[in-house]
Amino acid sequence: MGKFKLLMKKNEILKRLYFDYTNKYIKKILLSVFFGLLVAGSTSAIAYLLDPAIKKIFIEKDQTLIFIIPFFIIVAFTVKGLSLYLAKVTMIGVSEEVRKDMQCDMLSNLINADTKLIDGKHTGKFISSLTNDVSHITNLISIAILNVFKDSLTLIGLLTVMFFQNWKLSLIAIIMIPLATLAARSLGKRVGKVATEQMLKAGVLNTYLIELFKNHKLIKIFQREKYENNRAEKFINDVKEKSKKIQTVYVRTSPIMETLTGIMIAILIYFSGKLILSNDLEINNFFSFLAAMMLAYQPVRSLATLNITIGQGVSAAARLLPIIDEKSNLIQSKNDSKIQITNGSIEFKNVDFKYDSERDKVLNSVNLKMLGGKMTALVGHSGSGKSTILNLIPRFYDSYSGDITIDNQSIYKSTINSIRKSISLVSQDTTLFDDTIRNNIAYANLDATQTEIEEAAKYSFASEFIEKLPDKYNTIIGENGTRLSGGEKQRLSIARAILKKSQIILLDEATSSLDAETEDKIQKAINFLTKNRTTIVIAHRLSTILNSDKIYVIDAGKVSGEGTHKELLSKSIVYKNFYDTQIRKE
Repeated sequence: MGKFKLLMKKNEILKRLYFDYTNKYIKKILLSVFFGLLVAGSTSAIAYLLDPAIKKIFIEKDQTLIFIIPFFIIVAFTVKGLSLYLAKVTMIGVSEEVRKDMQCDMLSNLINADTKLIDGKHTGKFISSLTNDVSHITNLISIAILNVFKDSLTLIGLLTVMFFQNWKLSLIAIIMIPLATLAARSLGKRVGKVATEQMLKAGVLNTYLIELFKNHKLIKIFQREKYENNRAEKFINDVKEKSKKIQTVYVRTSPIMETLTGIMIAILIYFSGKLILSNDLEINNFFSFLAAMMLAYQPVRSLATLNITIGQGVSAAARLLPIIDEKSNLIQSKNDSKIQITNGSIEFKNVDFKYDSERDKVLNSVNLKMLGGKMTALVGHSGSGKSTILNLIPRFYDSYSGDITIDNQSIYKSTINSIRKSISLVSQDTTLFDDTIRNNIAYANLDATQTEIEEAAKYSFASEFIEKLPDKYNTIIGENGTRLSGGEKQRLSIARAILKKSQIILLDEATSSLDAETEDKIQKAINFLTKNRTTIVIAHRLSTILNSDKIYVIDAGKVSGEGTHKELLSKSIVYKNFYDTQIRKE
């Protein structure tokens, strides 16, 4: 991702934003440009109308134009105001559409991404890109594109008025434009650098906030409120300091532009006086010229500082586009076929796995045979590779080498959707949404009827507590089910798996987080869930091991033993030690 940022140059990023996002709204952008042209024309007309107004009304005292000229001035200001409004509203609409498109693209890629991408970066950084970076890009579109056309056209129109009134004064006045541009460019480079730093600090703050809310109980039990207050203040202060620097650099343009304008006006008054005294300039031409020059102040300043907005948008795009472009490491081919599962037998053939190229292997030449419709247990000490084996079956990761087959069909030649459609996962780390009980269960089958949902709840023994709730199946359970007990959450997770009716069940010891009182019911629910289904379970309890048809002992990424409980007790030292230290104490 870092290399991508270095390779993507400013022009490449701008082209990418145009062709991928703004090109489809080109008609609306052109409409905004048309309104910008009206703004430019009406602004120039305002400056020009001062010439006949002063000459005819104030100098020649011609009464015939006393109503006509003020009327046209009102029309010019009205056209300018309405055109500016319509131009901005049009570009706001375009920028918000682009915001939606970019956010949808990013979220779609993250939703479909393999587990490595999500695990490799804190969610706070993704959220920062999704909100802050996208906002800078939409500013680039809504502000920069409009201002480029509107202010350029306005400046051209006003310069035309100025040259029409007096070309000598105009040549003096346009010196301010390159001076202002040079000053703003140097400030823009500074803003771009600080803006990047500010976005990184904002990402760190988002990361911290997520951790803060997730671990609020831990903070209280260890009495770390003061410590976290200090940390929070530091992270917030870091963002504040960077934001303060950006705003400070922005306002530096004001004294620079004001000073340049003051110098220009002073010089112009001096030369105008000379020209008026020598009868080379009329007073009406001077006021019209002065009005055009003062009106040109805003577009000059806007264009001079435009590179700041562009710089921020480009820096944000350099962070966001790599996330959108991130490709899944899971290899898929158009020739992959839908897997046909009948028996559900799973086999690992010389499977090696490591999480990235720089780390050691987590699995080393693993060979397993899991019989269809039977329960296979994986036992071993923490970090032995049990969870990795479980994660390889639904292709959360792909093996480094070797093959995994289901009913003699390689999962690496089968579509991922068809594989996962036949697999359910129940983990000790229950994952639920801040939604209703009904929607959490129905997540396994969005088309499930209320009867099917209630039946799944019944067999998982979840209906026992659901029926006691005031809103029953419409009860909102809170973030990750915070309003439910551990046992209640686990029963909802089992109900969800029951509703899916998968042929293959993966259990990361679903009963390990339950108390003794509810364990019996949950075990019955699991027995119903796994009946006549291929079940692979990471075992931590004796009851699970005794119910297994086959047990594999995993030690340091290798299979060190296989067989039944009795067989392994006599022939596997690793298993016996594991049993003595972790199981027998039950």
